[in-house]
Amino acid sequence: MMTTNRHYQVLSSLLLYPEPELIAELPSLANAMAHSPALHAPLLPLFAYLSDGALIDLQQNYVTTFDRNPSHSLHLFEHIHGESRDRGQAMVDLMEEYKRGGLHMTGDDLPDFVPLFLEFLAQQTTEEAARLLSDAVHVLAHIGRKLAANASPYAGVFAVLEHLSPVAPEELSEPPVRDMDEALETFGPGADGVEPLLKPLASPGTHPINFYPRTARAAASA
Repeated sequence: MMTTNRHYQVLSSLLLYPEPELIAELPSLANAMAHSPALHAPLLPLFAYLSDGALIDLQQNYVTTFDRNPSHSLHLFEHIHGESRDRGQAMVDLMEEYKRGGLHMTGDDLPDFVPLFLEFLAQQTTEEAARLLSDAVHVLAHIGRKLAANASPYAGVFAVLEHLSPVAPEELSEPPVRDMDEALETFGPGADGVEPLLKPLASPGTHPINFYPRTARAAASA
């Protein structure tokens, strides 16, 4: 039987933009998950959808689902911090967590991109992966609920993550109003002139990663 960490790698792949390589890999991904029926079942609609759809339709739907609908965003901190400066610090802290865990980012993905986060979990010990998932599951389940409400087959990935989590997810409060102007002023423009360039606001590694809104966490502990 495959390890839980391999589950994360499969789930990460399923959330990537559909390319011919991903479609070709679907049988092996499905076979890997078939060893765990409780985790395989929620993914059956997504496997069927990706296997049967025309590639151009799959790609267009992916963009519509994740890039054009903020409530489905695959960037974790967008659901908590919007574009406030808290999001920038949270991403800096997450990058430091990746470095400590042996993951050195390449490419253009932001650190809170869900497939990247899941790939990181796949490289950790089972205990460490469970700890990080416990922190992030509140956001992941929030995305899953939004997808399920729109009958998206991608909701199955988040149902599996909720099943894998050692803790039950709690409801998120709405993220703050987006303030891209503030983010650009704080972090400076990226190479494309639009996305904020991440810069540490304090010494890296000194802040816990905040996957859960402070107000909601405080209310939960009250």
